[in-house]
Amino acid sequence: MRTLVLNAGYEPLTVVSFKRAMVLVMNEKASVIEHVEGDPVWAGRNAYERPVVILLTRYVRVPSARRIPVTRRGVLRRDDHRCGYCGRNAATIDHILPRSRGGADSWENLIACCLKCNNLKSDRTPQEMGWQLRMAPRQPRGTAWTVRGTERSDPRWEPYLALAA
Repeated sequence: MRTLVLNAGYEPLTVVSFKRAMVLVMNEKASVIEHVEGDPVWAGRNAYERPVVILLTRYVRVPSARRIPVTRRGVLRRDDHRCGYCGRNAATIDHILPRSRGGADSWENLIACCLKCNNLKSDRTPQEMGWQLRMAPRQPRGTAWTVRGTERSDPRWEPYLALAA
């Protein structure tokens, strides 16, 4: 079981294991906001609510520029698994400016691509092929990208993740 951790200002920070969440609650560093009904955790003589969402008691300063790492899975997710050239289902990624010509592995130079378009394009640019990009690739933003672990979220987290979006 995983628990969503909110900063003191209700900003989503991260997702932690159930055990880590319990340690934060027991040490009074966090309080339980949402819990599992009818399933307490017994520790010695005390019963604690099983946390789903916890709120830190003190504000944690977060660096303003959280860099989102570029990954194949991330590019496919950003582009909704749709080819940036034809719109079909994409299973690969493509460098808009090919690596052989100095293209970087960056959010702005990578796009989801179907196998057919990827093979046809080869090491050419879209302009050389006479193709247009369906969207301008850019670094993703939002809570789902900066808060680790929210990809497989619990439905009870939705109101808290929506506040930060």
